[in-house]
Amino acid sequence: MAFQIIWSEQSRDDLQAIVLFIAQDNPTVAESYGFRLMSKVDVLAQFPLLGRVVPEENDETVREIILRPYRSIDKVLAEKQVVAIARVWRGARGEPESPGS
Repeated sequence: MAFQIIWSEQSRDDLQAIVLFIAQDNPTVAESYGFRLMSKVDVLAQFPLLGRVVPEENDETVREIILRPYRSIDKVLAEKQVVAIARVWRGARGEPESPGS
């Protein structure tokens, strides 16, 4: 059975800000990047443990998918069959707020 993907309000805002930022230079690339990132996240419905454990968290349920230069950070809630997308973060910005916070 597939897991449900839930984007937090913060992660939706993050994605929108990223696309708008990239669009300042190239709207076509911005749209393509946004769709590529969402497609990578959609794979989590079938493979919720895809990606690596976020090193800063050291928690098997807090994982990330990297599509350089950004990190999509999620929390796997296996008992609810949900993958909650917490943040989409530019790696150079340091550590984002923890999904568990």
